[in-house]
Amino acid sequence: MTSMISKETVEHISQLARIDLTDDEKKRFGKELAAILEFVEALNEVDTSSTVPMSGGTRMSNIMRKDHEGSGILEGKADELRRAARASKKSYIEVPNVFES
Repeated sequence: MTSMISKETVEHISQLARIDLTDDEKKRFGKELAAILEFVEALNEVDTSSTVPMSGGTRMSNIMRKDHEGSGILEGKADELRRAARASKKSYIEVPNVFES
């Protein structure tokens, strides 16, 4: 049976998350958080003594292709790209600053 988390606890969590909640939402989230904690408690009771720990989510190795210079969709189009840019200097495209100096 799911018990409800106190209104004060829900208010504290909402303040930490910087979320404004109505009284109805506080009541609803109190019940939902209690259900989540009950589920986690059930997971804690599962016997995992025969389970081998993993250090990651998968045992697969990197299946990505190798990066090769010039293997993209703009291969051989550097000059065309520079001409299309608003400003370029040497072989670089100039863009406006995004951070203040």
